[in-house]
Formats: sequence, structure tokens, C-alpha cells
Amino acid sequence: MANDCPSYLINEFTNGVKTLNSSRRIWIKNPLATLDSECAGGVVIEGQTIVAVLASGASPVQPVDEVFDAREHVLLPGLINSHHHFYQTLTRAFPQALNKSLFSWLKSLYPVWAKLGEEMIEVSTQVALAELLLSGCTTASDHHYLFPQGLENAIDIQMAQAEKLGVRVHLTRGSMSLGEEDGGLPPQSTVQSEEAILDDSERLISQYHQSEAGAMSRVALAPCSPFSVSESLMRASAELAQKYDVRLHTHLAETHDETAFCIKMFGLRPLDYLEKVGWLTDRVWLAHGIHFNDNEVRRLGAAGTGICHCPSSNMLLASGLCPTLDLEAAGSPVGLGVDGSASNDGSNMIQEVRQAFLLGRLKYDASEITHQKVLSWATEGSARCLGRDDLGSLKVGQQADIALFKLDELRFAGAGDPLAALVLCGAHQADRVMVAGRWRVIDGAIVDYDIAQLIQRQKALARKLAAN
Repeated sequence: MANDCPSYLINEFTNGVKTLNSSRRIWIKNPLATLDSECAGGVVIEGQTIVAVLASGASPVQPVDEVFDAREHVLLPGLINSHHHFYQTLTRAFPQALNKSLFSWLKSLYPVWAKLGEEMIEVSTQVALAELLLSGCTTASDHHYLFPQGLENAIDIQMAQAEKLGVRVHLTRGSMSLGEEDGGLPPQSTVQSEEAILDDSERLISQYHQSEAGAMSRVALAPCSPFSVSESLMRASAELAQKYDVRLHTHLAETHDETAFCIKMFGLRPLDYLEKVGWLTDRVWLAHGIHFNDNEVRRLGAAGTGICHCPSSNMLLASGLCPTLDLEAAGSPVGLGVDGSASNDGSNMIQEVRQAFLLGRLKYDASEITHQKVLSWATEGSARCLGRDDLGSLKVGQQADIALFKLDELRFAGAGDPLAALVLCGAHQADRVMVAGRWRVIDGAIVDYDIAQLIQRQKALARKLAAN
């Protein structure tokens, strides 16, 4: 809680970090509560960086140009979504996919997704990013693996939309090379040759990957899953990631069906297969990570391999419970993701925090799954999964990615602990969001953005996709 903090000023910091805007100094002052008690007096931002954190009752030692009075706001680091499929916002609550588990769910949707077009990628990306931003999310990773003919530039389209909205992104060049004819799950129209995949991966890294601190866009390589790519592509992707020092991502150990597939196809459990192809490293983060045995959890932790927990998707598809605390104790970074909007039907990070809290208490003791713990997964944990040490906390030198929530809705009436109330009472929208020192959400609305028009475009495109 904000009032538990010592009453001294923690140091100020300036290091000439490149900024996206002017070097105006902004004091976000005296928040109602924070995730880090050292920030009880707020934070000072210069350019795109946090340059001071203030204890309760303290004031900046250098003049500021602007003060935002946060006495009615809970102050959090910007939430970080470490797994998503933006395009799936076009197939929410899709009739043919209802009440199915993963493999049958995918088979019902692959033929629909094979008909995606460029405008659909543009609009669905905007929808997903806008939803995330309004929920306090400042950094989003997307796993796009569908490149049917005519959609070869899907990642380029996504990058342009992220820049338009001012959201930080880690976009992964996904891939599928193992179609139904070769024993895989996806239809042939959705798979590409390994040469095309690897050539485009190199192009995207060269064009968009920013390795420096404060990067707004990064690229990772992400073969879709063991049941949709070849062993040779898994190996080649790992080699390419090593060459260019980028991260690796895939789905793993999501369902028992996947385990059975890997044993039948490769003669190995999913994690053994992952190790065989050179993926059991700290360069990798995995989506879901549900069905690991105790030995596998230890191996993942020893390797430093990250796990993105996707609670809503895991529940909707009846996939199972991720052993989050066991993985964390073993040494694996644990982050949080909303996963695809067709297996969640939403892109809301603060709601996903609550889902992680409630689902976690079905597996672990109430004293272990706390509101602070699940918020840490959505911030520092996700940052570690993405390989970022400049995001995820309110500390001097960190990027000025900030989410501010008010507790003025009926759902919060009578709440005691403001920080706990965000999770327990079900916060769903941020009042203010800052990305890289720029206000992107003010009074619960995205700055200079026409949401009504976006909704109408999305509805029309969803109808078109369903009718094709």
C-alpha cells in the first residue's frame, strides 16, 4: 500500500536516453496506491524514462513542467501481454467453434482463418491493440502464423497499426509448414515452405527489430506448434534466432492431445522434443505450459525458459491448470497473456490478471496466489519472458509505461485495499495510460482515435469472413 513506504526520496536519474517526445518533466503525484511502496509519492518522468521515484510525502528535487494529481488513482507499471493472436478478434464466439477442445476447435477455425485478407489484419490488429491499451496494457506480443496467398505482409501491416496506436510491440513471425497431407493439423492452404518462412523471418528482423533499450518494436521467431511445423523448421528457426540474437516462441504442453501427438509423431513428449531441436534455452518463452511433469518443470527452470500463462483460454478450451508457482520456483519466468480472442473472446489484460488470481487459487494455497503475485506476472514476469529489463516496474531508468486506474465505479463501492480491489472487484478499464512518456489514454479514451468507426469496420469484416 502507498502509505507503508519510508519517507525519503529515492535517487533521481538522467542519462541522455533518447526520447519520443520533448524532455518535459512530469510528476505523477501521490497515487492512491501502487504496486511498489517505494513509489508512494509518485514518479517523475522525463522524455520516455522514469527519472525519479518518490517516497510518501517527498517532492522532486528538480523542477517539473507538469503535475498529474493521482490521489484518486492506483498506479501500476504498464501491463505486458506476452501472448496473443490479434487476428482472432474477427472470430469471437464463432458458432462452429463453440464447446470444443483445442484440436477440434482449431480444425473448425483453420478453414475460416485461411480466408483472411489484408484489411482484416489491419482492422483486427487495431481492435486487439485498442482493447489492450484501454485495459492498461502498454506492451503486447502477438503470435501471427497464418500467411495464405496474398497475406505475405501481415507482420508489416501489424507494425504499422502498432505505430499508429503508439503501443510497444513484440511481434513474432509465426509459421506453419506441416499441413494435413504431411500429418499436421492445418489445411495445406495455410502452410508455407521452409525457405519462404526463413527468408521472410530475416527480412522482418532486418526491417523492424530494435535491440536497444526503449525499443518500440521487436521481432521474435515463432513456429506455431509441434503439430504444425516440421522438425527441420524448428531447428532452423533456433539457429536463425541465435544468429540475429532474437527470441523464440511457440505453443507447448497445452493439452493432452498435443502430448499424444508428439509421442506418435516424434516418439517424444513435448518438452523432450523441444530439447531435441535446440529450444530448451533462456531465449525461449512458451505459451500455456500446462502439462509438464515434475522433472520437466525442473528442466525448464534450470534452462530459464519462460512460460506465458493464459488462464482464460485454458479455461474456455478446458485445457488444464498451468503449474505457475512450481515453474517460478524452479527458475522459469512466468508471464501473463490473453491468448487469442477466439479462445478468450476478449483482449483485456487487467481482467486476465483477475482470471489468473481466481484460477491459481484452485491449484495453490490462498496465501501463495495473492493480488500482488498475479500483478507481478502481468508486469515484471511478462517483461522477463520477452527478454526486457527496461520494462515491467516503476524504477529509475525504466521506460515510462504506466497505467492508472480509478476506483469510482459501482463495482468498487465499499472496497478497502485499493490495490487488491483492482483484482478482487474486477477492474476492466484504465483511466489513463502512458507509453514511452506519452499519454495514449486520457479519461478512459484513446487519444485521437475513433473507436465507433473501428467497431463498425470490424463488424463488417467479421461478417464477410464468416460468409466466405
